[in-house]
Amino acid sequence: MAEPTAGRLGSTPMKTLLIVWHSRTGGARRMAQAAAEGAAEEAQVRTRLVGAEAAGPDDLLAAEAFLFVAPENLAGLSGAMKEFFDRCYYPALGRIEGRAYATAIAAGSDGTGAERQLDRIATGWRLRRVAESLIVNTSAQTPETILAPKHIAEPELARCRELGAALAAGLALGAF
Repeated sequence: MAEPTAGRLGSTPMKTLLIVWHSRTGGARRMAQAAAEGAAEEAQVRTRLVGAEAAGPDDLLAAEAFLFVAPENLAGLSGAMKEFFDRCYYPALGRIEGRAYATAIAAGSDGTGAERQLDRIATGWRLRRVAESLIVNTSAQTPETILAPKHIAEPELARCRELGAALAAGLALGAF
């Protein structure tokens, strides 16, 4: 089977943006979906939205850029997202260097702990950050609000769509 192509001449292989996400209460899932919606507007880029539990090393190897979307739990990445990185780190090590990445964090207050943890993993893979981290603060501070399903406001979803669109445009233009 031939590699999918894009462009007017049909000779440029289509690039792939992989969005890996995890969510317990729906906030990060909705953020990932919004980013995928924004990226889908770029016809020259294939966008794959894959849950952290299902994503593996082959998914990473098949993509030219990544968006990692996760909630911050207890000042770090959620367990399922961390498990994705644990499973994929060594199989992908030395094989995805220089590829573009960005992050989106659903946080109850801060989000920087999860961002730092994710950036350290990306540094080990020698990925290249191409956009500032998008942190959406849900202000969930009590056990009830932390465990409750999350609603992400439209302005924040618009920021997620913009991030997805920017990543896809950068791939399409060959910027990364």
